[in-house]
Amino acid sequence: MNRFTPRALSLVPLLLAGLAAASLTHADSGRQLPRDMPAAYVQECGSCHTAYPPGMLPAPSWKRIMSGLDQHYGTDASLDAATVQQLNRWLVAHAGTYKRVAEEPAQDRITRSAWFERKHRKIEPPVWKHVSVKSAANCAACHTGADQGDYDDDNLRFPAGLDARYRRAWND
Repeated sequence: MNRFTPRALSLVPLLLAGLAAASLTHADSGRQLPRDMPAAYVQECGSCHTAYPPGMLPAPSWKRIMSGLDQHYGTDASLDAATVQQLNRWLVAHAGTYKRVAEEPAQDRITRSAWFERKHRKIEPPVWKHVSVKSAANCAACHTGADQGDYDDDNLRFPAGLDARYRRAWND
C-alpha cells in the first residue's frame, strides 16, 4: 500500500532537480566568488590582480599569504590590521576543502597548483609572456568571467594579438 499522496508524489521530480542542482553548485563552488565577499577584497586585492575565489587555495595557503602582505610576491601589499583580520577570516572560511585544492601549492600560488597546471598543460610558455596575457595569474586574459568567479571552459576567449598557432590549446 502506497503511503504517499498523489500531491506528495508530484513533488518528487522537483525535489530531485533541486538536489541535483545543489550538488552541482557545491561541486564547482570552489571557483565561485562567495556572495558575502567583503568590499575590501575587491578594493584591495582586486585592484592589482583578479580577486581570486578563496576556494582556489586551502586555508593554510591563505593564512600564509595574509601574514606576509609586506612581501606579497615581490610587492608590499600591506593593509591595516583590521582589514587583514577581516579578509583573513573570510578567506579561511571560504578556502578550498575539496580534493582538488587539498594540496598546498608551491609558494602558495594558484598557478603552481596541480589542478591549475593540469587544466593549462597545453598552454605553451610564450603565451604566458605575451603582452595581452602578461602572466599565468592574469585569468581575465582568457576567462571572460574571471572577475565574477566564472572560469567555465565554455567562456574562454583567445587573447588579442596572440599568434594563431597557439589556438589549439583553446579547442580541446
